[in-house]
Amino acid sequence: MNGIEITGLGKALPKTSLKNDALKQYMDTSDEWIRSRTGIESRYLCTGRESLTDLAAEASRKAIEDARIRPEEIGLLICATCTTDYMVPSVACAVQEILKIPGGVPAFDINAACSGFVYGLQLIYALMNSGTVCRSDRKYVLLIGGEQLSKMLDFSERSVSVLFGDGAAAVIVKPSKDKHFFCHTAAEGDRSALYAHTVGRNQITGLSKQGEKLVSPNPLYISEDYAREIMKDGYLKMDGRKVFRFAVRALSSEIDEMERQSGIRAEDVDYIVCHQANLRIIDYVRKQRKLPEEKFFVNLQKYGNTSGASIPLALADMKEKGLLKPGSRIFCIGFGAGLTWGGCYLEF
Repeated sequence: MNGIEITGLGKALPKTSLKNDALKQYMDTSDEWIRSRTGIESRYLCTGRESLTDLAAEASRKAIEDARIRPEEIGLLICATCTTDYMVPSVACAVQEILKIPGGVPAFDINAACSGFVYGLQLIYALMNSGTVCRSDRKYVLLIGGEQLSKMLDFSERSVSVLFGDGAAAVIVKPSKDKHFFCHTAAEGDRSALYAHTVGRNQITGLSKQGEKLVSPNPLYISEDYAREIMKDGYLKMDGRKVFRFAVRALSSEIDEMERQSGIRAEDVDYIVCHQANLRIIDYVRKQRKLPEEKFFVNLQKYGNTSGASIPLALADMKEKGLLKPGSRIFCIGFGAGLTWGGCYLEF
């Protein structure tokens, strides 16, 4: 086995698309303020009973149809996400149930935040080469990148909440003797840069409507002060300056790494598909390396930052636009909370 090949792509978005100006009813912001700082014009957000599981299943169904395979041919399911609907089971297992993908094969989630899709591809490559998955008649992998980040946002403040959106995209991957694949992933633990605390059921139940008293159903270790602290930290927090410096450094270094591994210069690949976090990050690195604007595919203006869904959503949009042709060569670069980062070289 020389590499892996993406043979199917699918995406799913919530029904509601919220433009920048619509956020003015929740916080002190404007279209000009958001657009000038991020390049984002709108984002999709789950409302009502919409969930990440729903989006992941729909995107997966479309990817399976696009690849023209049957669910029973899938030998491994992975979902890259940091916003699961359930503590257990995994999104991957929920999708397996919904799409009636036969059991007896691994299904699990990974959390590398915005780098999750690249981490997933590297894991698929390693597992395929180990010979322990995707054998005989179940040689395909379903890899999902999906997030429902809206449930982590405090819509009363603008510094973080204007950046993120919900969505999912999925790919079908198979081993290939003809397509080359190179990948690198890394992490540097830093909880202060970008984080959201996990809030357990027994850490919040019992808080009065006035928020004045907490009688915890778990009296063994949770104090009222600690419960309030956890509730506050359940919203996504970000050190914007630190994340910007990290993202610029990670994006540039991964382009270098992909050039080194593949032997192909950034100028010669067809596209560089970055995690769609902020247009300023992409433009900074692009100008620094003197690369043309059309080399970088950008769709963050429609979706905002969708974390683990970001790169596969970009690939799905590229396919819809006819940009992914036989022989296309692409660098995919992810960077996000952890801090994590990674890059991969794909051939179509």
